[in-house]
Amino acid sequence: MNLHHLLKTRAAAGKPVRVVLVGAGKFGSMFLSQVPHTPGLEVPVIVDLDRDRAREACRTVGWDDTRIGATTFTDDGARAIAGSAFDVVVEATGNPAVGIRHARAAIAAGKHVVMVNVEADVLAGPLLAEEARQAGVVYSLAYGDQPALTAEMVDWARATGFRVVAAGKGTKYLPAYHDVTPEGVWQHYGLTAGEAQSAGMNPQMFNSFLDGTKSAIEMAAIANACTLDVPSEGLLFPPCGVDDLPHVMRPRDKGGVLEKSGIVEVVSSLERDGRPVFRDLRWGVYVVLEAPNDYAADCFKQYGLKTDASGRYAAMYKPYHLIGLELNISVLSAALRNEPTGQPRGFRGDVAAVAKRNLRAGEMLDGEGGYTVWGKLMPASASLAAGALPIGLAHRVKLKNDIAHGAVVCWSDVEVDESNDTIKTRKAMEKAFSR
Repeated sequence: MNLHHLLKTRAAAGKPVRVVLVGAGKFGSMFLSQVPHTPGLEVPVIVDLDRDRAREACRTVGWDDTRIGATTFTDDGARAIAGSAFDVVVEATGNPAVGIRHARAAIAAGKHVVMVNVEADVLAGPLLAEEARQAGVVYSLAYGDQPALTAEMVDWARATGFRVVAAGKGTKYLPAYHDVTPEGVWQHYGLTAGEAQSAGMNPQMFNSFLDGTKSAIEMAAIANACTLDVPSEGLLFPPCGVDDLPHVMRPRDKGGVLEKSGIVEVVSSLERDGRPVFRDLRWGVYVVLEAPNDYAADCFKQYGLKTDASGRYAAMYKPYHLIGLELNISVLSAALRNEPTGQPRGFRGDVAAVAKRNLRAGEMLDGEGGYTVWGKLMPASASLAAGALPIGLAHRVKLKNDIAHGAVVCWSDVEVDESNDTIKTRKAMEKAFSR
C-alpha cells in the first residue's frame, strides 16, 4: 500500500524509475498508456523488431511527440539491456527463447526482470528466478496478468492463516477446443476472419487462449510460484460460477471435483452443452480457502461469505484483470521494494505438447495455438519421467516418429539441436529442479 508514496519520494529526489520495455505489442502498449500518468516512471528505451510499429503504438496510446522524441527505439535487445542506465527490464515478447535470453542479459547487467512472457517463465522460470536471487536482483511475474494476481490472493490467504484448497482463474472452455486450429478460431470469438484481420488480431495467439494452452501455462506458473500441486491428469475445467466456487472447488471426498487439496485449477464460463455459466469468472481469478477452526467458519457466515454446505470452505475472487494497465505494480515493487509480485519457488507444474490430430514423421511442429499441438498441464515429476517435450520448445522442430491424436509428444519424438541455447537452458533447469 506504499508504492505510490515511495514513487513520489523517488521522483522528488530526481531519481525516476527507468524501464526498458522489450516488446510493444498489446501488453506492452497497455503498459505504455499508463506511463505519462505515472510521475516518476520513465521508459527511455523500447525494443521491438519493428521500430516504426513501436513508435505508432506509443502514438496510439497517447504519447505526445516530445515523449516519443526522447525515447530510443531499437531492435537490438541485448545492446539496449547492456548499455542503458535503468532499473527494470520488462520482457513482453511472448517468445520463450527470446524471453530467456533477455532475462539472462538483464540479470547479468544487475537489473530487475518483470517477465510478462509467461511462456518463457514456464519453460525455464525456476532456473531464471534462482539466478536472479543469486545475483541480488528481482525476477518477477507480471502483475495484471492472471498468474501474479492469483499468487497475490494465495499469499493473502496464507498470510492470514487460511489453508489454500484451490487457486486459479476462469476461462471459456469446451473439450472440443483442444483441437481447434488458427483457421477455425474466430467463430468461437464471434468474429469473421476479415474482422479479426482488420483489427490486427493474431489467430495463432488467440487460439492459444482457446485451445487450453494458455490456461495450462498460467496454471503451471501459479503452481511454481505458490508451491501448489497440479492435477495428475491435467486440468478439469469444471463449469463453475463465483457463487459455487466453495462447493465445486473442494476435494472429492468433501463433495467437490478436486483430487486433493492444495491444487491449481481453471473454471469454465460455459456448461458442457455450451450454455453460459451463471455469474461466471471468465476474466478473473480466485482462491478457495478452508477455515482452520469453528470460530473462523462462524465468521465466514457472519460476514456473508458464500460457503459450501459445511461452512468450512469459502472463496475470494477478483472478477477482472487489466493486463498491462496494472503492470506498474510489478515494476515499482521490484524497483522500490526489491520484491517480486510472484516468482517461481520450485518446479511443480510443466506444460507438455499434445497432438491435435494424428501427426506423421517429418511434420514440423508449430507451437502454442498452432495446427499441430496444444499444451497440457502436467505435474513436473510426471513430465520429466515421461520425457515430455515442453510446449515452449515445440516450435519449428521436426518429428521423427508418428504421434497419435491426443498423445504427448516426447523429446525422443523430435529432432533436437543439443547446441541450442534455449534447449541447454531447459535441460539445466530440469537437472537442477528434478533432485
